[in-house]
Amino acid sequence: MSYPHRASRGERAAPVLAWRDGAAAQLRFNRPQALNAIDRPTAAAFRAACAAIAADPQVRVVVVSGEGRAFLAGGDVAAMRESPVAVARELIADMHDGLEILAGLDAPVIGSLHGAVAGAGMGVALACDLAIAAEGTRFSMAYPLIGASADCATTWGLPRVVGLRNALRIALLAEPFDAARALRYGLINEVVPAAELHSRTEAWAQQLAQGAPLALAQLKQLLRSSGQRSLADQLQTKTKAFAACAASIDFTEGATAFLEKRRPAFVGR
Repeated sequence: MSYPHRASRGERAAPVLAWRDGAAAQLRFNRPQALNAIDRPTAAAFRAACAAIAADPQVRVVVVSGEGRAFLAGGDVAAMRESPVAVARELIADMHDGLEILAGLDAPVIGSLHGAVAGAGMGVALACDLAIAAEGTRFSMAYPLIGASADCATTWGLPRVVGLRNALRIALLAEPFDAARALRYGLINEVVPAAELHSRTEAWAQQLAQGAPLALAQLKQLLRSSGQRSLADQLQTKTKAFAACAASIDFTEGATAFLEKRRPAFVGR
């Protein structure tokens, strides 16, 4: 893994790649021969990549993607067969740690999805703040098909994003579904032709990278935590968040730019 710069040729065999282009951090699953299925090295590398990104103060947006023909086709079942309990516990611990870091980032996180998004792949996608999928992407919980329940962020994120009835259907029946249905469920934000996935993802990333980091962070955390608060508590928390933004250089710049009818130049303070 190379961070904060793009991986060199010798490092491209790493199961997870992480680098930063300007203010945009890229996190890419990199086991294309296995459709990016997660084994222990991949889970450990994912956790390390999330930690490295979280430690970089220059990151304003994160893009999560997969190399090859799939985003992430779940766990590597073959890697679990010899010692399923031990491998599962180690793998899940690293994935869960990484997902907590990812979901807790101040920077918005975009999932750029294609091919298979199955099992843990759905959990990773659900941990992202925004998700865009290529036409032809296939989604599946898959766990019941191998006699397992679920890991990653699936059972926490799914009912919050698609509602309980839809979540139960997706989880219990384990029926694969396409990007169009994922959009109807609210599991993703947009579907684009496969050839446009990269450019559309980068357009979102650039838009977010040019935003006011404190404001975006406050909005993200307010929305993510709203289900845990009463209305009164949420209003009080929003007041504190707005006051923190109002005290920033970026708020002054944003208000001035609005009145001057020009694009603001946010500096992150």
